[in-house]
Amino acid sequence: MPIPNGGLITETNEQYYAGAQGFRALTAAAGQSFATTFNTDLIFGSFNPALLNYALNNFKLYTSADGVTYVEYTAAYTVVNNTVTITGAIALGTYIVVQLKALDGGSYGARNATGETVEENYGGYSYITIGDIIDNFMVGYVGDGKLIQTCKKSDVVFHVKRGMQEFSYDTLKSIKSQELNIPPSLAVILPQDYVNYVRISSIDQLGVKRIIYPANNLTISPYEMPLQDNAGQPTQDNFGDNLEGTSITEERWANANDRFITGTFNNANFEAFFDFMQDGYGYGLDAYGRRYGLDPALSQINGWFNMNEREGKVAFSSNLANRLIVLEYISDGLAYDLDSRVPKMAEDAMYSHLLYSILSTRAGTPEGIVQRFKRDRSAKLRNAKIRLSNIKLDEIVQVMRGKSKWIK
Repeated sequence: MPIPNGGLITETNEQYYAGAQGFRALTAAAGQSFATTFNTDLIFGSFNPALLNYALNNFKLYTSADGVTYVEYTAAYTVVNNTVTITGAIALGTYIVVQLKALDGGSYGARNATGETVEENYGGYSYITIGDIIDNFMVGYVGDGKLIQTCKKSDVVFHVKRGMQEFSYDTLKSIKSQELNIPPSLAVILPQDYVNYVRISSIDQLGVKRIIYPANNLTISPYEMPLQDNAGQPTQDNFGDNLEGTSITEERWANANDRFITGTFNNANFEAFFDFMQDGYGYGLDAYGRRYGLDPALSQINGWFNMNEREGKVAFSSNLANRLIVLEYISDGLAYDLDSRVPKMAEDAMYSHLLYSILSTRAGTPEGIVQRFKRDRSAKLRNAKIRLSNIKLDEIVQVMRGKSKWIK
């Protein structure tokens, strides 16, 4: 349908795809208002491009006398509750377009409202906001004749936020990713909303990702490095705190030749490898024979990373310097407004979580009722996980076709 027809979709195709909504001036009077109906709220800083706050706008306003040639409107106007009010007078029949910012500059008006507001709305129909979850719960589950007869909205807000955090860790699609370049320091700062990592991959020249594995037992980033005297005692400053130095462990790891770990040596570095094995481990010419094969956990060329909790960074092995990586990580779903959405496939599970959380913390609730809703929450959470796992039969079949190959 080109326009909303009373269903849940409230934007026209033009609003959704082009991020634009047009109006006509019905009079020539000053102070005319035009109410926009985007799913995205208008953010207004200033109408004047010369002012710094103008950059805060997530839209631009255009006018046209003939509906063909548009120019940006930079005279005085205000925006309140998504309604644009033009302060001065405009000609009767003037075409007015509110153009949200888009990566490609939009597809209406002057086509130069550049940003990413439009793209942030794409795919939003598959989600429901936390605000709608709270309102729906208060209407459907709280009131006379219902199991929860009275409940403060602030309690629901608390439990829905806690539910968002718990769901985000293992149920919701809360995996984010950042594309980063590893600097010569071999460390990148963790994202501001980071909770835990999913995987880290380096990107080769073909754009193919190659999994980088955690260093685990290979190395460590010490949390404290106290300076010691000749007797091995930590030394203190004038305030009684331990003096701190730099990490020798991290320095050695940053300068390490990964070939000595993976065993991927060649004739060019044979002598260096032999000297390392002899000096470090006391092996002689039979060092190769004593290795008894490679360790699968170490014999890979993609490199390693380890979490530097002291500095809040991810540290990488020396062979990854200046490489392009993608960091995939988990957030808690509450860091930004865009995160605070629940997939519709998990909506019912969220309502069950709220029922159980409120009833289990309310004095006088029979234990049988609490256990009933605890089981109901577990069952619906399991269903949500299955739905959101996005398993497709065709994809499984494609993988299983390779199982019939003969290995000679």
